[in-house]
This record gives sequence, C-alpha cells and structure tokens, in this order.
Amino acid sequence: MGTVSDDIQARMRAMGSEAQAAHLSRFFKTGKGEYGEGDRFLGIKVPETRLLVKEFRKRAALDDIENLTRSPWHEARLAGFLLLIELFKKAKDRRQIVDYYLSVIERGNNWDLVDLVAPKILGEWLLDHPEERGVLYELAAMDGYLWHQRVAVVSCWTIIRAGDYDDTMRLSELLMNHRHDLIHKATGWMLREVGKRGGIGLLRAFLDAHAAEMPRTMLRYSIEKLPDEERKYYMSLGK
Repeated sequence: MGTVSDDIQARMRAMGSEAQAAHLSRFFKTGKGEYGEGDRFLGIKVPETRLLVKEFRKRAALDDIENLTRSPWHEARLAGFLLLIELFKKAKDRRQIVDYYLSVIERGNNWDLVDLVAPKILGEWLLDHPEERGVLYELAAMDGYLWHQRVAVVSCWTIIRAGDYDDTMRLSELLMNHRHDLIHKATGWMLREVGKRGGIGLLRAFLDAHAAEMPRTMLRYSIEKLPDEERKYYMSLGK
C-alpha cells in the first residue's frame, strides 16, 4: 500500500485533462517572464482537488505534505497545502504547523496557493497570537520574494474579519510602491475588506491621504464597494 501522497498523485494523474491544463497554464501566467513561469498543470479543477483532500485528510501526515508540496505539478502542491490546513485545524502543537508553513512558502508559488492557504494558517495563528504579528512585516520586507510578501498581505484577511485593521493599513502603506501588480491587487483587496467589515472610515482616510499616489490596480480594487460618486472621485485622483 502506497503513502497518502503517492495515492493522491496517482489519482491526480488519472484525473488530469490536457485541455484544462492548457487553460490553467494560460490563466496562471506560466509563460516566459510571467509570474508563474515554468509551472506545470495536470488539468484538475479546484473542487476536484478539494474532494481528494477531504477523502485523504484523516490519513495524511506531515511527510505526505512535504512530498506533495515538492511536486512539480501545481495541483499536487495545492493538495499538499490544503492538507496542511487540515493538520493545522487538529494539531495539538499548532506552532509546529505554522513554522513549517513559513519554511515552505516558496513552494506556494502562485496566487491561489497563497490566497487559499495563508489566511487559514498564518492568519488564524496571528489572530490568536497578536504579539507575533511582527512576522507580517518581516515577510513584507522580503524584497524580491513575491509570494512571501503576498502571504503577509493576504494573511490579514482573517484578522480583518475579526474587526482588527491596523496591520492591513500599515502594510498597505508600506507596500504601496511595490513594483508587482499581484501585490497591488492583494493590498487593494484587503483595503476593500476593511471598508466592507466595519472600517469604512479608515478606508476613506487612507484614500484621502494616498489615492493620488496609489497604483491604479490597488486603487481600483480598494474602492469597488464604494458608491459610484466616491469611486469616480477617487479614480480621478489616481495616477
């Protein structure tokens, strides 16, 4: 009998679709010079990967996650990270899982592998351990490490949902001049969430102070839920 990681990868190879793989390769920007350059897809949709994770989650161990997150196949890495969330939920020593996640962030080398995972592990941990939120700023300061920086931003989603906005506001200001669109999208998204979840005054104050210098993508994402007239006003200020 094979390991859980062997069984999952065998199932995935049988489930793959060349047409879907080609679509995912384009969608996740795997061409030369693009942010997902060189990533490989079997052609499996996320709901199908989630069903596999649900089937194997009770048997999976950290060794299986280590094997899956090292896979050259995007979907196998996703399965590994989703299983890591399951281990985190039931772990007696959650710090071990958090430390492991921080050590393998570079394997989550596309935005879905960050966005589906970071809030559920690092975000949940920091919600319960606010004294450790300095790690967000350490990750954000890792210039040249796009996925670490996106983890810093997107982990705030869990904290925002609990009504705590300070870290989001600080990180958004710190990363405002970042050169990559994926960080502009992430910071704009988190600012929008602040506005949606009770922090509308903070969002407006941030926009009043920074709309004229914010990257257009960050600005556009952040104002999506504002009334039409406000959106037009802030877009007129943007660079």
